[in-house]
Amino acid sequence: MKILDRLFGRKNRKKQRMKAATIMKLYERRPPPPPEFQRVTEKEGWVSPSYTSSRAVALDPKLVLANRCVGYVCGSYEAESYKVLRTRILQKTGEEGGTTVMITSALPGEGKTLTSINLALTFSKEFKQTVLLVDSDLRQQRVHEYLGYESDKGLRDYLVDGTPLSELIVWPGVEKFTVISGGKTVMASSELLSSPRMRDLVKDLKSRYPERYVLFDVAPVLAGADALAFAPQVDHIILVVRAGVTSIEEVKQALDLLPREKVLGVVLNGADQPEMMKEYYSPKKPKAEKDRKLVG
Repeated sequence: MKILDRLFGRKNRKKQRMKAATIMKLYERRPPPPPEFQRVTEKEGWVSPSYTSSRAVALDPKLVLANRCVGYVCGSYEAESYKVLRTRILQKTGEEGGTTVMITSALPGEGKTLTSINLALTFSKEFKQTVLLVDSDLRQQRVHEYLGYESDKGLRDYLVDGTPLSELIVWPGVEKFTVISGGKTVMASSELLSSPRMRDLVKDLKSRYPERYVLFDVAPVLAGADALAFAPQVDHIILVVRAGVTSIEEVKQALDLLPREKVLGVVLNGADQPEMMKEYYSPKKPKAEKDRKLVG
């Protein structure tokens, strides 16, 4: 204190105290940390949160891969395709801003849920981003089934019964990846997705996690009003269509119903894998063995 007196005088010391008190008030008013994050560490650019408040479940890697959740591991042609998709999304959203993305399809059975899961898993492997996947297909929530864990609570419980998010968010043991999926299905889904409570939820998720992408798996565009009702609340939209199944006319119909300025692009699911790509991503045989076969 005497040192402060000598350096700044009594008047300046009083100013320093007032400044410190102001800083403390601002510190005490800071937003609370995300409920599911208890600790976030960063090393060489890699963000690593600890989800100690979320319900943790253990995935069966064989079951996850058998359910075609290829984003769970790296090294396959399909996993690399999702990395390309992730990179395009990051570039596009980096230019335009916004981290909330609705993933829908033109028709049922075109692969929107698998695309949502694989894209979320691939996002979680990025250095900076964390990702929350919200199963918003309230007519048939299946994200947790693909990942192979039981869940009796989901988005419907939050919207109808007021269940806290901390009771719904699941950490499936994949770093930087959390999920909301499960619970009862509901037929009045478009009304719930456009409700004030849902708008507040999206707004909250958007504002509290600047480095986190929030992906919403929403029912097909041509199967009901859900996607149209929810579209105004997200920053971006991805439309999934199935090769050899979805007609050009159906793709056009779906795109015409969506706000075009939000559509990031169309994902063609189920396309044939080029032979040269299969060979490129297949496990390499030892050179000596290949040489012996050539000689024989």
